[in-house]
Amino acid sequence: MADDPGTSWVHDTSASTARLPGRQKTNYARCVLKLPPFAYLAPSTLDDALSLLSDRGDEARVLAGGQSLIPLLALRLARPECLVDLGRLTELVGIADHGPSVGIGAMTKELMVERSAVVAAQLPLLAQALSFIGHPAIRSRGTVGGSLAHADPAAELPAAALVLEAEMRVVSRDRGPRVIPAKDFFLGPFTTALASDEILTEVRIPKQAPGSGFCFDEVARRVGDFAVVGAAAAVQVQEGQLRGCRVTLTGVADRPILRTEVELGIGEDSVDSFSAAGQRLAQELNPPSDLHGSSEYRRHLVALLVPQVLGRAHQVALAGSAS
Repeated sequence: MADDPGTSWVHDTSASTARLPGRQKTNYARCVLKLPPFAYLAPSTLDDALSLLSDRGDEARVLAGGQSLIPLLALRLARPECLVDLGRLTELVGIADHGPSVGIGAMTKELMVERSAVVAAQLPLLAQALSFIGHPAIRSRGTVGGSLAHADPAAELPAAALVLEAEMRVVSRDRGPRVIPAKDFFLGPFTTALASDEILTEVRIPKQAPGSGFCFDEVARRVGDFAVVGAAAAVQVQEGQLRGCRVTLTGVADRPILRTEVELGIGEDSVDSFSAAGQRLAQELNPPSDLHGSSEYRRHLVALLVPQVLGRAHQVALAGSAS
């Protein structure tokens, strides 16, 4: 195990932080903290982290940046007995060219991926999707693996991973590594196929093929807010003719949803049917209503966004095939 596996913090909610005038010395160890009590463990290697998760079982949660988990802790929507912080695992940071695909370490910061020349050239949709996540300050702390494993139904990265046919590479101490396709990874709101003793180590995404085009867009109440509805499209053309497309949506179900050209009713040469595909998909869905938008409003946005992202992706694909 690591020399310094972590520190246990006990938050004493009975302690008063009020101080009388006169600059008295504060006993910071007894200050009231907003988060609930938990043990904090910071392993320095992947093997150490896997051992901690295996030993702690369901009482442990992985901390991979904290931009999503920490607010849940503050709101008491999550109350793990211990957090295993992966922030020291430099072996899970980086972007690698694997020939037909690009590998992104799970602890790679979102801002690093967004600004990567490799990602811009080979995975432009991923760069587009990342630019919609919060603000640069958020993306400088949030990680790609953390966002994917968090599986927020309104998040951008799950939709991007799904439309790009990404593979999640995960590992456990006792069972070793395995690969989970994105289509099998997201099971429901904040729920994935990851077992409690597994860690997402890398995301592998196929490179953009010749004649392909991608687009991501979303509608939010303000810049940096969670999307009311988000849409991603991937289009393939050959000799100027449409040969296939995929669309994913966020904010309309308990997980990102994927539809192909067959499900959307788009034929090989039916570019004019993009608008009809948006209308058909909007009628099919039954999105939730919340303070950000009603179900009817979300269906309206689906009908607008689907043809928009399909049209832009198709234009990119045509331009690429002609060059």
